[in-house]
Amino acid sequence: MSDQNGDDYVYDDVTGEWRPASEIAADKAKAAEVRDASGNVLVDGDSVMLIKDLKVKGAGQTLKQGTIIKSIRLTENPEEIDCRHDAIKGLVLRTEFVRKH
Repeated sequence: MSDQNGDDYVYDDVTGEWRPASEIAADKAKAAEVRDASGNVLVDGDSVMLIKDLKVKGAGQTLKQGTIIKSIRLTENPEEIDCRHDAIKGLVLRTEFVRKH
């Protein structure tokens, strides 16, 4: 479906309305933003700092508050980031426990 201005409209299952495709794409991009505990937007390659001590399951270690994690990678889940730490490989952290450094 298109209007006179050439905008394509798409049926939105969530709202039950026909909405411009550009508006739906903007909503998805906004929802996909990954934010830290302070609300700062995170992107691939950022460095983050832990805001509390975290016990790492399976590694028998605790990452201390203030630990800096460099070069994060975003995952499909906006509440999780993939990290590398010297002692722990395959580390995934919840964004609620980190702050952009």
